[in-house]
Amino acid sequence: MRLNKYISESGRCSRREADALIAEGRVTINGAPADIGTQVGDGDVVQVDGDTIADAGTSEQRSRVYLALNKPVGITCTTERDVEGNIVDFIDHASRIFPIGRLDKNSEGLILLTSDGDIVNRILRAENKLEKEYLVVVDKPVTPTFLANMARGVRIHNTRTLPCRLYRINRYTFGIILVQGLNRQIRLMCEAFDYHVRQLCRIRIGNIRLDHLKPGRWRNLAPSEVQALIAGTTARAKATTTAAPRQRTAARPAPAPAAGPRRRGAARGKSRPD
Repeated sequence: MRLNKYISESGRCSRREADALIAEGRVTINGAPADIGTQVGDGDVVQVDGDTIADAGTSEQRSRVYLALNKPVGITCTTERDVEGNIVDFIDHASRIFPIGRLDKNSEGLILLTSDGDIVNRILRAENKLEKEYLVVVDKPVTPTFLANMARGVRIHNTRTLPCRLYRINRYTFGIILVQGLNRQIRLMCEAFDYHVRQLCRIRIGNIRLDHLKPGRWRNLAPSEVQALIAGTTARAKATTTAAPRQRTAARPAPAPAAGPRRRGAARGKSRPD
């Protein structure tokens, strides 16, 4: 494997950044300075600034990439490279990856990307009911009536949204947990009650949380996170096939996050791994 790809697949940086590190003499292989284009073989020890890069694993493991990105406002969730600000060029990963689902260009927060088509199908299938949690800032005070109406379901796109859970964070901010992913769903739900979204940030997908990942940064999912995500979607799919669907009632979830999202402008430049 080429050295820049080996470093990139470790999650440390993009291939372009890896080339820059190599050119600056900050990368060694088995203790010797490395050159751009060098191949990494089995058993080779690669270090950047003296820190050893963990082996990226077998070829089969390397072919399956799972990333969590804190997508900034202004980035478009498309693999079409001719679209300015597309998410693939923004991340600039060594592997061919694609986003799982979407976030509007004007929305921010957690989005997963992978090279594993199977897990994409698991997550996107409606019957899996995978929870997605968002923080939303609106232009009018959040009232109990508004939250109750939203939780019961709202008619958009000629259908009624499924019941969901909401919680108030402060005067203009609330959290919402959905098991759907209709186009512009939260914005349209709010507009149905004459509320307009000022900011929307996704903070959780299933068991994967945004936590302290900074805007524009990405990280590799831990094996335990991937396993839990797969196990969760598999369990939901099996439950759906063995039990009649029941309507979920709106319930208040665990305590809300300490603070809502902060206002940020459109993204500029490249993403960086964490």
